[in-house]
Amino acid sequence: MNRLFGKKKPTEPPPNLNDVISGVDTKADSIEGKMTKLDAELRKYKDQMAKMREGPAKNAVKQKAMRVLKQRKMYEQQVGNLRQQAFNMEQANFAVQSLKDTQSTVVAMKAGVKSMQKEFKKINIDDIEDIQDEMGDMLEMNDEVQEALSRSYGVPDIDEDELAAELDALGEEIALDDDTSYLDDAVTAPPAPVKEPSTTPQKNKDGVAVDEFGLPQIPA
Repeated sequence: MNRLFGKKKPTEPPPNLNDVISGVDTKADSIEGKMTKLDAELRKYKDQMAKMREGPAKNAVKQKAMRVLKQRKMYEQQVGNLRQQAFNMEQANFAVQSLKDTQSTVVAMKAGVKSMQKEFKKINIDDIEDIQDEMGDMLEMNDEVQEALSRSYGVPDIDEDELAAELDALGEEIALDDDTSYLDDAVTAPPAPVKEPSTTPQKNKDGVAVDEFGLPQIPA
């Protein structure tokens, strides 16, 4: 069969967009290098014409400069076209990559939804409601148990009004106890003697023996 109809040529893979962009940028860079050389040549011709008088020689140099300038203009247009092509391809590449990212996001979201649906099937809402009800009943039972354990025994039945009157009276007693004015006399009293009383009889200015109060002593 291959001899009759020939063997089908293998299809070549499409060019990589990034590689094409890189090749276009390389061409533009190469042409800009040529433009730099032409700029140097134009400056040389301009310097020559500035030093020359009008005449055939200056016109000849001027023609060379015009030819170089025309070539530079052509290169400049080529660089502009190449840069625009590279920019357009970069925009297209960005759009393609954005679409791929979008597709990946959609696939991931679909997988997430399927996983959620699968896990949701394992959950029974009625079971959750039953668990909540049972938990509430257990908490109420626990409150009843705690209340029963904290019950008081042997406490006399006391009138609330009597307790309030006793509390008021207790507050008045506490206020009286807070009065510290009796301490003023203790603070202003003279200090207690620290020496033993003298046994030698004391005398007044007339030479008469007196007691500790300054009164004349009665002879024994």
